[in-house]
Amino acid sequence: MSDTDTETDIQSGRIDKPLFAVAVGFILLFCAYALFDIDGLSALVDAGFAFSARYFGLYWQVLLLATFLIGLVVCVLPGAGTIMGGLARPEFRLFSWGSMIMCTLLAGGGVFWAAGEPIAHFLSAPPIFADVGDDPQARASAALAQSFLHWGFLAWAILGSLTTVMLMHYHYDKGLPLAPRTLLYPVFGDRAIHGPIGLIADASCVIAVVAGTVGPIGFLGLQMSYGLNALTGVPDTFTTQAIAVLALVGVYTVSAITGLTRGIQLLSRINVILALALLAFMLVAGPTTGIFSGFFGGMKVYLGNFFQMALHRGEAGVFGDPGWLGWWTVFFWGWFMGYGPLMAIFIARVSRGRSIRQIIVMLSIVAPIVTNFWFTIIGGSGIFFEIAQPGVISGPFEGFNLPAGLLAITQAMPLGLMLSVLFLVLTMFFVATTSDSMSYVISAAMSEGEPTAGLRAFWGLVMGVMALILISTGAGGIGKLQSFIVVTAVPVSLILLPSLWDAVRITLMLGRAGRTVHA
Repeated sequence: MSDTDTETDIQSGRIDKPLFAVAVGFILLFCAYALFDIDGLSALVDAGFAFSARYFGLYWQVLLLATFLIGLVVCVLPGAGTIMGGLARPEFRLFSWGSMIMCTLLAGGGVFWAAGEPIAHFLSAPPIFADVGDDPQARASAALAQSFLHWGFLAWAILGSLTTVMLMHYHYDKGLPLAPRTLLYPVFGDRAIHGPIGLIADASCVIAVVAGTVGPIGFLGLQMSYGLNALTGVPDTFTTQAIAVLALVGVYTVSAITGLTRGIQLLSRINVILALALLAFMLVAGPTTGIFSGFFGGMKVYLGNFFQMALHRGEAGVFGDPGWLGWWTVFFWGWFMGYGPLMAIFIARVSRGRSIRQIIVMLSIVAPIVTNFWFTIIGGSGIFFEIAQPGVISGPFEGFNLPAGLLAITQAMPLGLMLSVLFLVLTMFFVATTSDSMSYVISAAMSEGEPTAGLRAFWGLVMGVMALILISTGAGGIGKLQSFIVVTAVPVSLILLPSLWDAVRITLMLGRAGRTVHA
């Protein structure tokens, strides 16, 4: 397919009206329920969360582990050098391509979770490391290793290592829609593309991404308001929270409207440059030796206990009460799986001209290692400060106060006030980058070809308004939406299943066809 043919094909932008109606209808119902009966909504979501974590937790653990391992196998198959997407050369340069990918998963947790999760595991050791003892270095390595599991190889692999291979082959080579329903084509054939199966698949994935994106938008408003109050004395009220959300919506909506090659690429590059500058400062001005020892110590524990950590069930067994797993590992797996199909659409769109091997290595190896080092610089610094002066981080962090934990870490650094403000700005950029990317792919999933600017703007505004409505009900509204992510992951995890064998089949087939380069 030539570039001219592709450009002609993507101009239609016709909207899938049933899918649009289902997605918008869900948003209206969820917001109305939250406004009129937040307690009833909480009970319903909690029940769904408990059911999903209990009966699907083990399946999700196996699915993520299998996705990562099969991706590594695909990298060494004869067809792994195949260039995908119908372009002889990459559409985006390496830095821009990597920036757009890196800024997605990190948006929801790249700052506040990076600060909060390692210190949380340091203060209360995960069940698999319950016998780690009181040695602070051993506890630090275990805490970082657990964080690496949640944000490392398995988390990144499920976002598109295998599913991107499928979507790029079926869309660019076969002309099928760049939509979640295409992931079911190997099982249901044309019935997945035309009919209720496809509508259910697309709707489940869109709703999961809306829930997964609105949550961070809402939390950003709460966290920015808290941070401004702590740093400058600005009142921590709904008005401040709303201003923060509206500012964010303005940034990412404009970015989404301008498209991949302009706004989204530019915002991602700015995001990465600011992040690298802040990390370089923390690495030099902070506990440099502690950061490096923490990274290598954490990676040693992570790799040495990789399979035990990935498949750990504790007392939950097969269908027991997941307990700790439900609120940590299973929650994260549900969150990331919810993003999986639409994230794969985004990666497929920005990875034209890249080989199968390049895509999988970037997703499954490079991005996780960078993320782990990121968590070590921020969260590892917090652990080091806590070891040196007990209470300096754990005191503000008490009650799992994520923004307070971040501010405690940044203010313990030289130029603490300036660093704290810049990290709040970075958080806004991170969430904006994912929000504009998801506005784009939500619109793409319900459009024939390239989505119109109006539709992209609509979804950007809708997610912002939904966040404001849920914030107005109190922090519980946003929290319940985050828990609802785990419920939406149930159907999405089934949509991801065919990728385990079909990506292998596609790679072998392309290898036999001889469409390979050295990559």
